[in-house]
Amino acid sequence: MTSNAESTSDERVKSESLVTKFMKRPELGAMGGVILVTIFFYMTADSTMFTLSGTMNFMTPAAQLGILGIAAAMLMIGGEFDLSIGSMIAFAGMIFGVLTVNFGLPLILAIPLTLGAAASVGAVNGTIVIRTGLPSFIVTLAGLFILRGVSLVGLKLFSGGSTQLRGVRDALEGDPLIEIFSGDAFESLFSYLASIGMVETFKNGASKVPGIPVEILWFILLAAVATYVLLRTPVGNWIFATGGDSNAASNSGVPVKKVKISLFMLTAMAAALVAIITVIDAGSTDARRGFMKEFEAIITAVIGGCLLTGGYGSAIGAFFGAIIFGMVTIGLTYTNFDQDWFQVFLGGMLLLAVVFNNVIRKRVTGEH
Repeated sequence: MTSNAESTSDERVKSESLVTKFMKRPELGAMGGVILVTIFFYMTADSTMFTLSGTMNFMTPAAQLGILGIAAAMLMIGGEFDLSIGSMIAFAGMIFGVLTVNFGLPLILAIPLTLGAAASVGAVNGTIVIRTGLPSFIVTLAGLFILRGVSLVGLKLFSGGSTQLRGVRDALEGDPLIEIFSGDAFESLFSYLASIGMVETFKNGASKVPGIPVEILWFILLAAVATYVLLRTPVGNWIFATGGDSNAASNSGVPVKKVKISLFMLTAMAAALVAIITVIDAGSTDARRGFMKEFEAIITAVIGGCLLTGGYGSAIGAFFGAIIFGMVTIGLTYTNFDQDWFQVFLGGMLLLAVVFNNVIRKRVTGEH
């Protein structure tokens, strides 16, 4: 008869410590990176960087990249890449600009049509990858050039020869949905906080922070929804299983093909959302919009803990990875450093993140 002492020491029922569970989290490296970058800029940057207005300054580009990075992270967890999302921003921006300026459609029609066009391209990418067996790297690399070229030709056609289409703000003036995708939220709240001295003000008494840029709210919402889906729903299990071993997942009843196509559609729609937000803010769209964003989004996902082999990663990790990007992009302007060091940072952070994630994962899981 087995004694109680022997049964409690059984390896199969051994409980993990909180430290071990924490070390297994993919977002560990990104969280550590945020802390280190914050300390670095706290020591080297102008003190205004970490005021409320300074925080909004670096969170705005972080949010735009983060929307892409979170979607890219989910696709990478599913075992695929999408190198066309940067060009998709230009393509979706062209579609959105033409619908609003040339066809005069309101946002209630232009936005779903733009998202639908992007989702269709994403579905095509996913279908080609699945049916041909070609690496998604190659398929979407082709898409990168195709979408950029279509954007150039399309903008010339609809703008009368220019690669830029203006007049978006004028076309959408008075549209009831514009505040959801442009400008600042909670303006009255921040005005009140400024009046009672809780928010910095200019000499005339106006708040230095008029509100929270809407892209930050979209960023937080997407991060929350993606994290919930990955950790609390069967769909999240399907995504991890598909990226870990697609054959085993398929044999276990996971709809691998549908999962992958859906993830390609998600990344395309995330790029379209960024396009809509940036086009409305700028009042115009151009063929170079989103240039190099595909690489920044993938780096964000890798910094956030995603493995290039799939099956491992975190949406909240990509959230922190995007914040690191935003802090460094804007933070360098608060220092005396040459801003071109940002390129060195990109490569260094990518390499460090991959090495760190591999080392931690192997130590915790006992791999060799």
